[in-house]
This record gives sequence, C-alpha cells and structure tokens, in this order.
Amino acid sequence: MTTTIRKHLWISGKVQGVGYRLSAQSEARKLGVNGWVKNLPDGRVEAVLEGEKTAVEQMIQWCHQGPTSAVVKDIQVQEESPEHLSQFQVVA
Repeated sequence: MTTTIRKHLWISGKVQGVGYRLSAQSEARKLGVNGWVKNLPDGRVEAVLEGEKTAVEQMIQWCHQGPTSAVVKDIQVQEESPEHLSQFQVVA
C-alpha cells in the first residue's frame, strides 16, 4: 500500500504570465499527482500537491524549474495532512 503525502507550495520569481500553471497541470498529470495551482495577487504561484511520495518529490523538483520561460527564485514548502484529492486543476 502506498502512502499519500501532501505538500503546499508558494513559488516566487518570474512565474506568472509564462504558462507556469498549465505546464504544472500537465506535469502533475503525467506524474499522477493530484492537487491544484493558482496565481496569487503578489506575483507568486501557490500549489498543493498530493500523491505518492516519489511522485510529489519529482513534481517539487519540476516546480523549481517550471516551464522554459519561468525564472523560479524560491519555493516555500509546507507539509500538510492529505485530503485525498482526485485530480489536478488550475484554480482561477
């Protein structure tokens, strides 16, 4: 039996207006990670990732790079209790 983990991320840098959210959604679906991603008014991107530990760790590694035109400066990560989300979506 696999253990589901949940990580809450706040990503800063040039991460809005560069396709970060849609690229994150695509990557998360490839990895089998559920959760959501959204832009914040302060220019950061916020994301919640849930899934198998290795997949979530791979997704966090991807978040440090983002899509080609993104420039990620910092990521804050907080561990949370899983809510067993069933998909990954872009939140308005």
